[in-house]
Amino acid sequence: MIAHLDEDTIAAISTPIGEGGIGIIRLSGPDAVKISDKIFVSHDKDKPSKFKSHTLYYGYIVDDKKGKVDEALLTTMRSPRTYTKEDIVEINCHGGIVVLRKVLELTVKHGARLAEPGEFTKRAFLNGRLDLSQAEAVLDVIRAKTDAGLRASLNQLEGGLSKEIKLVRKTIMEVCADIEATMDFPEEDITPKAKKTWLRSIKDARNRLERLLSTYHDGAILKEGIVAVICGRPNVGKSSLLNMLLRKNKAIVTHIPGTTRDPIEETANIKGIPIRLVDTAGIRKERGIIEKEGIKRSHLYLSRADLILWVLDGSERLKKEDKGIFRRIKGRSTIAVINKCDLKTKLNAKDIKKLAGPEDVFRISCLNKIGIDKLEDKIYNKVWSGKVHSSDEALVNNIRHKQAIEEALLALSGAERDINKRFPLELLASDLRTSAYSLAEITGEEYTDDLLNMIFSKFCIGK
Repeated sequence: MIAHLDEDTIAAISTPIGEGGIGIIRLSGPDAVKISDKIFVSHDKDKPSKFKSHTLYYGYIVDDKKGKVDEALLTTMRSPRTYTKEDIVEINCHGGIVVLRKVLELTVKHGARLAEPGEFTKRAFLNGRLDLSQAEAVLDVIRAKTDAGLRASLNQLEGGLSKEIKLVRKTIMEVCADIEATMDFPEEDITPKAKKTWLRSIKDARNRLERLLSTYHDGAILKEGIVAVICGRPNVGKSSLLNMLLRKNKAIVTHIPGTTRDPIEETANIKGIPIRLVDTAGIRKERGIIEKEGIKRSHLYLSRADLILWVLDGSERLKKEDKGIFRRIKGRSTIAVINKCDLKTKLNAKDIKKLAGPEDVFRISCLNKIGIDKLEDKIYNKVWSGKVHSSDEALVNNIRHKQAIEEALLALSGAERDINKRFPLELLASDLRTSAYSLAEITGEEYTDDLLNMIFSKFCIGK
């Protein structure tokens, strides 16, 4: 169960590879400072081992054979007040590919080894700096697509979810300890009061976990967003709508029907929700092999969509292709978007309301930017169904956590059955231990090497 914590010193480039103003090399481990002594000379000739912790020093990275490599700022951070709780050295040098690799090679030459993906955060977990759910939140913070998603991830990083899970696990373990103490005295009868107390505690734990589990749908939306497919027949304004929602010209817009052949995907931030918008090829009777393939892909995206934006041309009457598209999307979560409201209206909105529902029909003009804000409000409300989330609310946004909570709830249901049906106390204690173990896997109080490898392999090298 216990992963091996390497005692060597690791090094990695912690900033994205490419040209930039600054690039950072990070070292962590017992020899981090010793290695930096060999490759850094400060302006006043002092060595990093003499530096004050958590303070920047100006100087040069040097190669003992080739002289100066780069001008740099270096910080030594002494254990345990560091990210990994080990000695850490961070070297800020110029952000070019060649210079960063040269500095990294020097650290390896003098005793460091290249870090594995996520190894700095893995060490932070193994050294008790973070629990496992907090370590996973580090990656969520890095990948956050909106401010709302970032706030949810920061809440988890600060221990919001861990606190809830640990409280529930403590309740379960207390009941388990009481039951195991009772098992030590089999000659004594179990009182109705004791059973009632156990059931009350188990019910409280179950209610807390069910509340957490109920947040998964919303937590996953904040983290991953939803897929919204823009569909309609050719030349109704699908690409123009995509550009309006993205607030940039991503798709080519022309008066020629069938301009879009391949689906175009881009993520928009709509009132704090990451929406993966997909602009699809206009759906009509195919005209050629290329258009046929584009329309085939449009149908595939429609089958996977969380939300469909059905675009119609308000300056034309409802056509056969429009009705055919509606038959394909009927029963799905759909907003009918009547475009070109700046032109003389020929489309009968009443017909569309009969098809899509009166609350899900919106008139817009992509050309004059009319109605876009109201459409965004509708998308927001369609996704959240009027829900408002507090920034300090613990949300489950990780499928691993969701599955662990489901397993814990299943075991708690078994424990309630054991009590009500007077099953042996050994079975009751086993169910409670199973529930507690599942929760401990969320925080990392219980884990396997395979689990850690799975989690940290998703991180970039240098984090």
